[in-house]
Amino acid sequence: MLYRIPCRLPIHFLCKPELQFSLRLSLDADLLERSKLSERMRRTLSGLLVLLLFFAGSYRALAIPAYARKNGLRCSACHEAWPKLSAFGQNFKDNGYQIGNERDSPVYLNPSYWPISLRISPNWHSELNTATTTDQAASGVQPVSTQGFDLTGMDLLAEGLLSKNISFILLPSSDEYGNFHFESAWIRFDNLLETPWLNLKMGKFELDSVVSEKRILTLSQNGGFYQVYHYLPPVDPGAYRETSTAAGETGASTTSFGLGDNQLGVEIMGHSPDDYTRYSVSILTSSDGSVNLPTNKSYDTFITGSRGFNVGTIGAQRFGAFTYIGQAPTRYLTQTPPAGVPTVIPGSGYGNKSFTRTGAYALLSYHALDLVPMYTHATESAFVALGIPSNESLPGGVHSPAWNGRMLELDYTPTLQFVAILRYEDIRNTAQTFTASARNYGDLDTETVGGRFYPFTSSRDGLALCAEYSKAHSIGVSSIQGNQTTRSVLMGVDFAF
Repeated sequence: MLYRIPCRLPIHFLCKPELQFSLRLSLDADLLERSKLSERMRRTLSGLLVLLLFFAGSYRALAIPAYARKNGLRCSACHEAWPKLSAFGQNFKDNGYQIGNERDSPVYLNPSYWPISLRISPNWHSELNTATTTDQAASGVQPVSTQGFDLTGMDLLAEGLLSKNISFILLPSSDEYGNFHFESAWIRFDNLLETPWLNLKMGKFELDSVVSEKRILTLSQNGGFYQVYHYLPPVDPGAYRETSTAAGETGASTTSFGLGDNQLGVEIMGHSPDDYTRYSVSILTSSDGSVNLPTNKSYDTFITGSRGFNVGTIGAQRFGAFTYIGQAPTRYLTQTPPAGVPTVIPGSGYGNKSFTRTGAYALLSYHALDLVPMYTHATESAFVALGIPSNESLPGGVHSPAWNGRMLELDYTPTLQFVAILRYEDIRNTAQTFTASARNYGDLDTETVGGRFYPFTSSRDGLALCAEYSKAHSIGVSSIQGNQTTRSVLMGVDFAF
């Protein structure tokens, strides 16, 4: 169903057919201005609009509470299962976290409102690595497992509007030891030239992928991220020993790039008023989000676009594609202090070589089921993969690696309070770095199954009880070139206030 509530900036609800009624309401702000309605009638209709927003979105679960408190809506207006966004939540985000009426500006808020949310996840978890390198094992590796109660890091999230059409996020985030960094920090100018097709963001932000790793429903060490976003081809030690090396070769990738990492740069994005069509172009510092320009002075580019379709009673379906074109330095200027050893000068990298990530995805829905298939193709210069200086020749038997990644995630949300997650990912190397490597060296398979139960829904806070199992199996990557399996089991409490 399509629930349309156009205001000065239209907001469309792409709702699932669990809501067995049809609603089509059009409240055009310009039409209201031209009409002869009394001021009292306008206030009545504005109140009706807020109520309709409330009830139209209240059939799903939870949210980060700051926006729910601001707008007086239940968190389920924006989230199917917190922190996963619904179609309306994606539209709300695309509109710069604005409903689209004249009261979006913070000057209309109660002075006591403070847009802050806290999130942390106390948990019990168990970890197993079947091929850990140890001094005590005759073979050099042995299974090692550990378990116990633990904490995740903490997010301190501040987000909202500085003024109408100027939104921001500031997210200091700590690891489990309390060491803070800025996970996100950006400002966005919305609806430039009075059109939703032009919005400008600058700072540190998540790439504009609708399949958001920052809103992933799983938390474990194996399953708490998308493998297809972060995979880098491992260096085959056996093949490396058999191959002549280049001068200065390090045998390790010069980038730790992950497509799910927040990046530093500027983004231009836009969308149709109903959010069916959306695009984004980002120009990013080539540092994988690290501050203080530690690598070089080059820039990366990320481009993505998607199109949504309303398929009868089934609901909204979306298809999209993206590409990331990056650069990494292979050489650095150095300085040697008196009686010292040479050290790299930060930011002086040069001899750039490229890497790419290209993919396509779909967001498919049928009643309580959401299906997310994704395919990625990745390439990396051999100079980057092995840390070979660009002024050297590639050794014989060395090639630029390439690999394909596939993901299929199924989310089942039968009630307001429960979501089940099933995810499978695999990585298949299509071009090995070394001719001497086995064809399937480094191939990876990951299975994750989990569930989240939400005891209550509130505009003040959110609580989820989590259970999860995840297993990853890699070919030939142990220190003795055997296979390696890692396994995570997690049970915990995920809460935000």
